[in-house]
Amino acid sequence: MLLTKYTHACVRVEKDGTALVLDPGNFSEVEEAVSGAAAVLITHEHADHFDRERISAAVRADSLLEVYAPQGVAAQLREALDDDGAAARVHSVEPERSYTIAGFTVQTFGGQHALIHPHIPVVRNIGYLINGALYHPGDSFIVPHGVQVQTLLVPVHAPWSKTAEVIDFVTSVRAERAHQIHDALLNGTGLAMVEGHVSRLGKHYGTDFEHLDPGRSVEL
Repeated sequence: MLLTKYTHACVRVEKDGTALVLDPGNFSEVEEAVSGAAAVLITHEHADHFDRERISAAVRADSLLEVYAPQGVAAQLREALDDDGAAARVHSVEPERSYTIAGFTVQTFGGQHALIHPHIPVVRNIGYLINGALYHPGDSFIVPHGVQVQTLLVPVHAPWSKTAEVIDFVTSVRAERAHQIHDALLNGTGLAMVEGHVSRLGKHYGTDFEHLDPGRSVEL
């Protein structure tokens, strides 16, 4: 598979001429990421992972584009698309299931967004394991069970986390390699500090961490 990193939490995965896009949010290059893709996977409803207006426009513009998301997100998108029948291409997914999406195998994990604050309601969040190899957890540190992750996408900074939890997530999953996501709110100094900890301590547990700039692609 070919993995392309976009700004913040958005990535594109390609295999045999088919592409999936995960979490094209409002910090990301949505139109570029979804161009020619077969499907979009959304982990949860927050705008930095789900840009409803731009995704709606992409679905209207491409009659083959499908979207898979937790029930609440899917309902929002169907409502936005109801005027032209494109809503039929929006599908709800549940945690702890296996799906075949555009030729990719997709396993779902978790179900709940990490706690930001007790005054802020917790929303649904689904992590996706693609082809048994690449794991995108969305806004959670849910460790997928019963599988050996090869490539882990690591949320390195968020209002709901601290660096110790990021490190614990990486050392718990013990993937062969890892790349950062959820990094748009950090400046260069902060990102280098967090990634330095993740890289150094991840190596103790067999994980090789590599930073990816937006637009860069790597073979998995």
